[in-house]
Amino acid sequence: MVSRIAHTTIDTRNAYELSLFWADVLGWVENPADPNLPEHAECMIFAPDGSARLLFIDVPEPRQVKNRLHLDIQAVGSSRDEEVERLLALGATLFEDHRKPDGSGWATLADPEGNEFCVLRTDWAPTPFAPQA
Repeated sequence: MVSRIAHTTIDTRNAYELSLFWADVLGWVENPADPNLPEHAECMIFAPDGSARLLFIDVPEPRQVKNRLHLDIQAVGSSRDEEVERLLALGATLFEDHRKPDGSGWATLADPEGNEFCVLRTDWAPTPFAPQA
């Protein structure tokens, strides 16, 4: 027996607002049968195919230290640098810039609540993995 990840949870000061930001970033959606509302203390967004979910939960305390877990994202249909500019326009801030003149590297941004995430090169791909039988 094994477990699977049901969703990734992000503690927040405003679940609704942060769910809207991340829905715009990822192109994800809320459940139309259970829409997120400003007064909700928990708001979930879903990948369009339903394969992944992010849950935002209101907590009373602000974030105080660096994230122990963060998202790495890649642009779909644009370059890394174009995506960074789009995300800055949505309300992200540039935290650390690790982009290099040769096009390698990444940019670390922060969402409106200061949670860091990385924007990788569009052409970056992980090393293939084949589980041992």
